[in-house]
Amino acid sequence: MVGAGLSLLLAACLDRQSLARAPLYALEAWLACSALAAIASEGLGVRAALRLAGGALLIAMPLAVLLFLFFPRLPGAFWAIPRGAEATWASAVALFLIAWRLTSERAGMRLPGTVARALLALALVAIVLLEFHTVNGLAAGTALLMVMSGLKLLETRARRDQFVMVGAGLSLLLAACLDRQSLARAPLYALEAWLACSALAAIASEGLGVRAALRLAGGALLIAMPLAVLLFLFFPRLPGAFWAIPRGAEATTGLSDTMSPGSIVKLVADYEPAFRVQFASAAPAPEERYWRGPVLHDFDGHTWRRSSGAFHPRERLQYIGRPYRYRVALEPTHQRWWLALDTPAQSPASNVSLTYDNQLVAAEPVREPLSYDAVSYLRTRSLEPLSASSRREDTVRSRGNPAALALAQTLRERAGSDAEFVTATLEYLHRGGFVYSLTPEPLGADAIDDFLFNTRTGFCGHYASAFVTLMRAAGIPAHVVTGYLGGEWNPVGGYFVVRQSDAHAWAEVWLEGRGWTRIDPTAAVAPERLRRGVLDLLPDALTTRERLLRSSAWLTRLLQQWDAANAWWSDHVVRFDYPAQLDLLGRLGVRSPDVRYLGWAFMLALTLWLAIIAWHIGRAARPAPPDVLSRAYARLCRKLARVAPARALHQGPLSYAEAVSARRPDLALPVRALLERYAHLRYGRADAGAREESIEEFRRAVARLSLPRPRP
Repeated sequence: MVGAGLSLLLAACLDRQSLARAPLYALEAWLACSALAAIASEGLGVRAALRLAGGALLIAMPLAVLLFLFFPRLPGAFWAIPRGAEATWASAVALFLIAWRLTSERAGMRLPGTVARALLALALVAIVLLEFHTVNGLAAGTALLMVMSGLKLLETRARRDQFVMVGAGLSLLLAACLDRQSLARAPLYALEAWLACSALAAIASEGLGVRAALRLAGGALLIAMPLAVLLFLFFPRLPGAFWAIPRGAEATTGLSDTMSPGSIVKLVADYEPAFRVQFASAAPAPEERYWRGPVLHDFDGHTWRRSSGAFHPRERLQYIGRPYRYRVALEPTHQRWWLALDTPAQSPASNVSLTYDNQLVAAEPVREPLSYDAVSYLRTRSLEPLSASSRREDTVRSRGNPAALALAQTLRERAGSDAEFVTATLEYLHRGGFVYSLTPEPLGADAIDDFLFNTRTGFCGHYASAFVTLMRAAGIPAHVVTGYLGGEWNPVGGYFVVRQSDAHAWAEVWLEGRGWTRIDPTAAVAPERLRRGVLDLLPDALTTRERLLRSSAWLTRLLQQWDAANAWWSDHVVRFDYPAQLDLLGRLGVRSPDVRYLGWAFMLALTLWLAIIAWHIGRAARPAPPDVLSRAYARLCRKLARVAPARALHQGPLSYAEAVSARRPDLALPVRALLERYAHLRYGRADAGAREESIEEFRRAVARLSLPRPRP
């Protein structure tokens, strides 16, 4: 139970690391370690336990600091928990209740009565309702079960209560498995299941030692493993089944549907993968790998947003150059858009729309990892003029920023065409003393004016926003595109990893005769950004962890191997769904597979598994065949049963000899001699060679024995 309390404390630390909570965490760790000391050392007082635990924690503090500073924090590990997913107060309450029970048990204190427990239960249910406004759902149900399990511990006395506690622990483990299926958590889940099953074995079998319980539970889990694999592979995973638990509101990761100065800068510190891409053939150059996300049309002078109006018809395009075919493994974003290279040629799925501005927008948010195949082109030409509605939408001027509007008019007067105006604007950014930086100064109410004429320092979002504002001021349709640029090659897995730190923003302008054309104003200030990642371009932005990882070849290789393992796990385990099951049946030779074949395959595999288990159990329970001496003795007993009383199961050879002699005195001498010889051979001591010879003589004597029937 103390271990469970420490696990809950760890969950709280992973979820919130504020300075105000640090003393509370330290106090809870101190109390938990004191409880461990009191349990391990019988007769140890409360003060002595507190003193012993405090000293141990102080000794361990330098090691904790060293681990914090230098232990590699690999992306995607089990400690990378999305914020807002857990209720830390539930962990704290459960830990407090565990400590209460342990302290009462050690000090002989009286536990709260029925009325007190009932009032406490009502209070905890009320807190859950205040926190989640419901008791349904994974998060609310887990929090309620956690605190109720801790409360149940205050009245646990009988063996039945112990079974209930282990069952609650297994339910919490199931909730954790449903919530997170990362590779790093799998060994932890397996260990917790093993310990829970060991606890069940120890409770069910009194006197069973710890090692015996662990061995028994481990053997049972190993036997059940093939069945688990069969269920995983062949049990039909129909859409909308009961395991498809709807997620509550969770924090959005990565890009959002708005962009303001500095919003993309926040993603640079996030080293987590946004998606992985595997090309069917040669990949485009780094400066061409623009991954389109949300396209932003509406601007209020400070923040860009997606279009609030109706969708417009998509113009017909002429695709220029070679198509790029690739597969995207997208991480959960809790947003509806899918990422695609530059201009996707078609929608990759029936529930995804390819919009007029070349976005891929799904019907539902991406709450689970998903994979899809896509085809894109890097160059296109519009075959029809821009619609009037699209032109109005992308030429709306924002309020304020008068200096930027005046600059646009000045540059427009010097330029003869839209293309020349674009070139003049890029030249202005290139020669205007602008600086590419992750730490731009805050901007005022007229953000574009402040950036263009005062700070002149910004990130990609600053340049894209200012550029599109200037284009619209000159009457040229333009909008902002957010997404990602580049990607890191992983030679172990053979794919590109695009991380949140690769987030980028650029512009698209409408040029007559060409259509929508990608323009990246950041390239006018920092052209090397197109070929290198942000962290390579600005090494000062690296944290101590990333700097350590990049300075060591073997750590970099380890990171790549870990990411490849995570990618394999996500593709073949987490994303193994109903279409993947049908694909597996097809590879096994089934033509036109459907759910019926899945059922038959599961039943066949289950029957085979049960047959193997039955054979194994029958083989283990089958007694060893009788030896020569036992067979000879059994033959002697059968012969005697024909002419004398049969041997009772409880009778030994000498007792049986007395019984036969009493009923058949005429057989007393030969029978007594044979049975006494058997008793000596079975229970006496003799040389191995002599014993084998004596057994053979006994066997022949029994074979020659002929017994007359009793006279009437």
